[in-house]
Amino acid sequence: MAKNLLIVESPAKAKTINKYLGKDFHVLASYGHVRDLKPKEGAVDPEHGFDMKYEVIERNEKHVDAIAKAAKLADDIYLATDLDREGEAISWHISEILKERGLDKGKRMHRVVFSEITPKAIKAAVAAPRQLSHDLVDAQQARRALDYLVGFNLSPVLWRKVQRGLSAGRVQSPALRMICEREEEIEAFKAREYWTIEADCAHPVQRFAARLTRLRGKKFEQFDLTNEKDAHAARDGLIKSAQGRLIVSEVQSKERKRRPAPPFTTSTLQQEAARKLGFSTSRTMRIAQGLYEGVALGDEGTVGLITYMRTDSVSLANDAIAEIRKVIARDYGARALPEHPHLYRAKSKNAQEAHEAIRPTSALHTPASMAGFLNDDQRKLYDLIWKRAVASQMQHATLNTVSVDFDAGGDSTFRASGTTVVDPGFLAVYEEGRDTKADADSVNEREDENRKLPAMKVGEAIPLAQVLADQHFTEPPPRYSEASLVKTLEEYGIGRPSTYASIIQTLLNREYVLLDSRRFRPTDVGRAVAKFLSGHFTQYVDYDFTAKLEDELDAVSRGEEDWVPLLRKFWTPFKSLVAEKIETVDRGEAGGERVLGEDPASGKPVSVRLGRYGPMAQIGGRDDERKRFASLRPGQSIHTISLEDALHLFKLPRDLGQADDGETISVGIGRFGPFVKHGKTYASIKPPDDPYTIELARAKEVLHEKAEALRNRVIASFRDGAIQVLRGQYGPYITDGEKNARIPKDREPASLTEAECAELLAAAPLRPKRGRFGKAAKGAPAKSATKASTTPAKKTATKKAAAKKTPVKKAAAKKPVARKAAPRAKAPAT
Repeated sequence: MAKNLLIVESPAKAKTINKYLGKDFHVLASYGHVRDLKPKEGAVDPEHGFDMKYEVIERNEKHVDAIAKAAKLADDIYLATDLDREGEAISWHISEILKERGLDKGKRMHRVVFSEITPKAIKAAVAAPRQLSHDLVDAQQARRALDYLVGFNLSPVLWRKVQRGLSAGRVQSPALRMICEREEEIEAFKAREYWTIEADCAHPVQRFAARLTRLRGKKFEQFDLTNEKDAHAARDGLIKSAQGRLIVSEVQSKERKRRPAPPFTTSTLQQEAARKLGFSTSRTMRIAQGLYEGVALGDEGTVGLITYMRTDSVSLANDAIAEIRKVIARDYGARALPEHPHLYRAKSKNAQEAHEAIRPTSALHTPASMAGFLNDDQRKLYDLIWKRAVASQMQHATLNTVSVDFDAGGDSTFRASGTTVVDPGFLAVYEEGRDTKADADSVNEREDENRKLPAMKVGEAIPLAQVLADQHFTEPPPRYSEASLVKTLEEYGIGRPSTYASIIQTLLNREYVLLDSRRFRPTDVGRAVAKFLSGHFTQYVDYDFTAKLEDELDAVSRGEEDWVPLLRKFWTPFKSLVAEKIETVDRGEAGGERVLGEDPASGKPVSVRLGRYGPMAQIGGRDDERKRFASLRPGQSIHTISLEDALHLFKLPRDLGQADDGETISVGIGRFGPFVKHGKTYASIKPPDDPYTIELARAKEVLHEKAEALRNRVIASFRDGAIQVLRGQYGPYITDGEKNARIPKDREPASLTEAECAELLAAAPLRPKRGRFGKAAKGAPAKSATKASTTPAKKTATKKAAAKKTPVKKAAAKKPVARKAAPRAKAPAT
């Protein structure tokens, strides 16, 4: 057995590194995080120095046991998890588990980090180990504690005041607020009409268009012409004054340089992959992880093709720059190589410059040479990363812009511009994507790029073919795409490279937002949560507050701030506010009630709000004993539904007619969706059937299909149905109502005897009784887990203590913090 144990996070990485280090090393994977806070109240104890109670994650118990078993036989243990805060925390957790099991005695524990998985990088890292960084561990512990305290205390408030089963997150909630505020901007937007005027110039060499820039002695602005009458009058006046030609009044030629973008950080990679490849943030990170951990390159073996993909640094190692410059000179010529390397520095003060940007581990691994070893997604992303890194070290591009002004008479002027590439420089390899036209220096500049104008000189008359007046309307700001949301979160300092993908995924998983044409649209539930938090927990979804807290956590990671005082400063006012809101907030207000008008039939008010089971309409006031309810249909929103559409919902339930037995068949919508009802039998209606339009004949068919399914569900029945063999969602099974038993794979379900069924049921475990929300009720058997209670001891020693419940006290209301809206400008979307 090897005397050196090296522990990484993923099995793919372990397999690659094991080949590099040989028989002297045993490489195992932790399969990600090994411990987490106990999933119940009291796992973080503010009364005792924020003592944190951990347990081994159930799915990783076998991997932890394998590590412990290997550690017994090893002399040296190398903790080689990822080089960020998460990785440092995983290494610390593994070391703590080994200490608790007494497996650290007589062992040498080392921490090794690397940003690329190549033989050279791995061997260099193992040769130069360091100690665990308790500053990084403290920062990660503080983040986890904050997330726990927010989630465990804020989520129950949402349950009571908005809807059961909801949850709130420290970083996800400000992101949700951004998306919801953008939706409010779109709904409040009023389109404005405006007209533009263009001259169609029939130059003998090349036809081109020129835009009106001056009208009757005044600079022409966007809203100078706002109706058809004025626009056509201006057009006719220009035609008359121009007399069939435009005179060149000025020619300007300007050369400018465009510099390459820096190599990728996590956020810029996610943005560019979304723009150019249509990849989601989670898909991008999953593909990048595979490229980082290693790809089999034939005779070369398994090699990591890119550096670590969670980084906010834009710097490159000197060796990498030297190799990239050699590739540029070889493939693009000396003209494409600048005299000195380009050096980049991150704008963010929190960027970890010791880390590198995302780059190929070897520029010699060109996309063309790697294509045969990669799947389609890997090939596309690697091509993007390689080109961006190489382009970042190439010569700037030189562009020439020619602008020509034309006199149209009557003190009116047109202008035409064209831009040509003099020297492509880095553009020969890569050009950064753009989200919207607003991202260009101007809309006109974007349109003029790559358009070459014919040579013209002052005084020359250019034939005028026609003058065109075009109608336009202003457009609302676009919804956020994944790329633009990540960009905005980064600009505000909310979240970090390792969290952008999880923020987005959490909002989607909770169904607070939906992706509609690759843009985020908040659901009614998401908007209710955002409105509730913005109205009652203003500070905790404030962008500046969230960014400042991230900065303070970064300061902890640098050893500049202690984590316990930071948590206490957050927790004390937060706890008081939670207690106050539980007592004072009205549930109706939290549900976002909106009154639409009156019901013509009864004169009662009609309103919509978020109810216990989702968005709903109501006829009658809150105290009306005869009030009626109806669920909103898919695609409808309590924020936009009209009175007419809301009243239409109350056409259900409706009677369709009679069945053959004389019983009435009706249709309605219940908690689980639309249904057809016959006596005590309910049958769900699935699209394309619509409860508002379904007819009697089709309803009978739906009921018949339900009856057939029930008849076919029973494969065999014994003891008057006390024991049955049934077809289930996941295959056939045996049940007696108390227990469910699996059927052996080698047995045909219909061939089972009563005795065999009884024997299989006797060996099956009891089904745990279910509590609310599908959780096992108290007293139900649960799997055991290895437990521990430990916090980093560098700065604050804490005692283990039983979790105390803090008594809820009603606190005085605090003055709300002013809200800062997410920016409309530069909110690009692809």
